[in-house]
Amino acid sequence: MYIAGLQKTSLIDYPEKIACIIFTQGCNFKCGYCHNPELFEQREPLITKEAFFDFLKTRQNKLDGVVITGGEPTLQKNLKDFIIKIKDLGFLIKIDSNGTKPQVIEELLNEKLINYIAMDIKAPLGKYKSITNVDVDIENIKKSIELILNSNIDYEFRTTVIKSQLNYNDFEEIGNIIKGAKKYYLQKFIPSKILDESLMKEKTYSNEEFEKVKRILSKYIQKIEIR
Repeated sequence: MYIAGLQKTSLIDYPEKIACIIFTQGCNFKCGYCHNPELFEQREPLITKEAFFDFLKTRQNKLDGVVITGGEPTLQKNLKDFIIKIKDLGFLIKIDSNGTKPQVIEELLNEKLINYIAMDIKAPLGKYKSITNVDVDIENIKKSIELILNSNIDYEFRTTVIKSQLNYNDFEEIGNIIKGAKKYYLQKFIPSKILDESLMKEKTYSNEEFEKVKRILSKYIQKIEIR
């Protein structure tokens, strides 16, 4: 595992649970608004697995779960064994993913190794390349969405919103893509540390405009919230 960082406690990243967060190195997207641009490449792990598990053993009966985020966790070659070892210590698992590796998600679901999954929906399918700045196998994105919608675990879909990138029609399309979803979060773009500094002057929607987006999406999705 290429572990780049550890946040020892979080009250918000795993809904209704107290968790720690590990950040994995390596991502196959190049989203300009990414707040973790230092995690794109897999380099030497900054935290060893041994050090992480030594820490985790001190948090048994204190933390509920572990959030595995990135980067893109599903790129990690030994992710499954890593999760098994965490679960053997009694922790719940939440994983964040961009949905490009449905075969990994399917295996983790089938073997009941994850308890919660959050998948980023970058855009309507036709805009994926312009947002991620790479060629994307859209069939993989669709397959991951299908797997999550039909899973028996808790989940959420979420989209980071830059006003110039996503219009109202785009949200109509996104609603159709994840039709029937239980939860969808609209994440306000906050210009801070990001990959593409040319986006620093970009804006997100106003609160009033977000309410209009919510009305559009309410035809397709049970719960829509703004972060």
